[in-house]
Amino acid sequence: MRLYIAEKPSLGRAIAAALPGPIQKGPGWLRCGPENSAIVVSWCIGHLLEPAEPAEYDPRWKSWALSDLPVFPDHWKLMPRESARKQLDVLASLIRKAEVIVHAGDPDREGQLLVDEVIRYFGAQCPVERVLINDLTPEAVTRAVKSPRDNREFRRLSHSALARQRADWLFGINLTRLYTLNYRQQGKQGVYSVGRVQTPVLGLVVSRDNTISNFEPKPFFRLTASCREMESETAPAFKARWLPDEQFREHLDEEDRLLSRETAEQIASEVNGRPGRITEARFRDRKEPPPLPFSLSTLQIEAGRLFQMGAKDVLDVAQNLYERHQLITYPRSDCRYLPEGHFDQSKAVTHAIGLVAPELAPHIDSLDRSRRSAAWNDKKVDAHHAIIPTARSRPSSALSQKEARIYELISRYYLMQFSAEAVHREGKLALTIGPHGFRASETAVLEPGWKALELRQRESGREADKVPLPRLSKGDPVVCEATDIQERVTKPPSHFTDATLLSAMTNIARFVTDAALRKTLRETDGLGTEATRASIIEILFKRDYLYRDSRFIKATDKGKALIEALPEAIHQPDMTALWEATLESIRQGEADPRQFIDSLKDQISGFLKESRERPLAPAQTDTGIHCPKCRAPMRHRSGKFGEFLACMRFPDCKGTRPIEDGPPTDGTNQKPVPCPHCYSPLVRRKSKKGWFWGCSNYPGCRQTVDDKDGQPVL
Repeated sequence: MRLYIAEKPSLGRAIAAALPGPIQKGPGWLRCGPENSAIVVSWCIGHLLEPAEPAEYDPRWKSWALSDLPVFPDHWKLMPRESARKQLDVLASLIRKAEVIVHAGDPDREGQLLVDEVIRYFGAQCPVERVLINDLTPEAVTRAVKSPRDNREFRRLSHSALARQRADWLFGINLTRLYTLNYRQQGKQGVYSVGRVQTPVLGLVVSRDNTISNFEPKPFFRLTASCREMESETAPAFKARWLPDEQFREHLDEEDRLLSRETAEQIASEVNGRPGRITEARFRDRKEPPPLPFSLSTLQIEAGRLFQMGAKDVLDVAQNLYERHQLITYPRSDCRYLPEGHFDQSKAVTHAIGLVAPELAPHIDSLDRSRRSAAWNDKKVDAHHAIIPTARSRPSSALSQKEARIYELISRYYLMQFSAEAVHREGKLALTIGPHGFRASETAVLEPGWKALELRQRESGREADKVPLPRLSKGDPVVCEATDIQERVTKPPSHFTDATLLSAMTNIARFVTDAALRKTLRETDGLGTEATRASIIEILFKRDYLYRDSRFIKATDKGKALIEALPEAIHQPDMTALWEATLESIRQGEADPRQFIDSLKDQISGFLKESRERPLAPAQTDTGIHCPKCRAPMRHRSGKFGEFLACMRFPDCKGTRPIEDGPPTDGTNQKPVPCPHCYSPLVRRKSKKGWFWGCSNYPGCRQTVDDKDGQPVL
């Protein structure tokens, strides 16, 4: 029997449709071909197996105790997920009968492990093949099924995923228990979850919030000179900006902004009406090639910027376009390149785009389909390729507004690959007036090319092209006719949004403190993977580490307290960025996964030792507020509806008070409760039918919950 094991039922059905019919349905499987056919398709439902809990290794690890740390299993166990046990039993029966197994997991690290672990769990001895399916359209699935590869070619990908899974287990179990138990010794409640990816992401947000709260605005001054060619009274004037000079270093900040008005006025007086000379003149027409098609992260970032969509929302919509409508290729891709063989399908794909998104039809008519952009490169494509539209010309049902937006955005970037390069006019003049240097520049788009397909957030917000400069040459004399000093104020960085936080996770080298490590990190290294970044952000919301303030993402007090308590090695991105680089090396066969796990155990042991030698600073338990029942001191506690004050004599006294620590959301003293859908604060409102709670992010989020005695019913 030839057994195909897909990652999920939808992929299994697509494979069965590409195999000879008829199709016979069974419990958890599909038989393809005649009655006596030996081709069966089955599937997983996500991970059917999961790492065993600590108590499965040692009963004493069931309870949490500092004396029992570290939790290091001698050998690793996998346990069936209870919710998937029925499908696991189906696969067990089929694997025992299989003569050839075809691995049809998703074409990424987790997809490889997900099916591999099931095959290993049941000790299959038969040959295993691998098919890579990036596109669920019948033609693409048929091509993939006809081109199987040896699954052993992907064993390093599986080793990388397994190393990641075990490392995350060790890191999360040990450090979550360590810091939760330390906080409980101080009277804190709840679980303080620590993870090798989620904690550095939280650290990024806390660091940004602290930078903003501690920011002190300072005035700075921008000096410009209005100049003209000396030998021509009719020559057009141009403006040049003063270049910072080291002789004024004491008046400059770290970004070379001039902080002294007196100095600006002194320089202005020294150049006003004085002659100068051009020291550098450069003019050129610069060609700009189109951007590459999307990976998941770049799609999430761009959709967040243009449509204010959350990362998980973009992934869910893209997954729907892939599985349900079959309009785009595999969405959880970290690649932005396309196989060269896919170029021949461009005519069918562009035709389909014109039917699904008619507003793009005028652009399609002007394309040059013989043009090959840099996107077509077999050397840059591994298990999966960039996200592009498929040749399917109609969705399975009407597209929602979000689905239409994401499909159109993906389509625009695909069509750009057949558009002409954009041409920019650029010019630069450097000049000296007395002892001071100035510079003028010009930019303009001469030929839009692919930029005609570019979406802009606000057309009115587009920076205007700079006024053309006179075509002067090096050595030409000029004269300063006037000067202008503008006072401006430094501004703090903005709080993170979904788009900017994803961008930070993707390009984490910008935030790595170790200079040597920063140099070694490739642009593709980041926090998490394409498939996990959205879920990591959601986990931080669910664990009350982050909250939404309109479109901004901010850290809660709980999140800030945890980051302040942790060693920098845990909450800085250096360590996990190095992890990702090592996992990639394992995938390439350049690193040993066992050595990686051993080094991680040494690191965790070091954290435990440091914690025992330097315990957390004592928490501030006495709030200065007294219990309304017994007048004993009160302390902060967490409950279903957030933080509140509780009597320190609990459970002997159950007195409580609300925390009045900020502007209430509904005119009461209640701490804001997060929306169960998007985590923005809920607001109490009244309709004709009575009180209810609605999301403060309305109309972006229309979530509502019932009201009971002034509290939201969650």
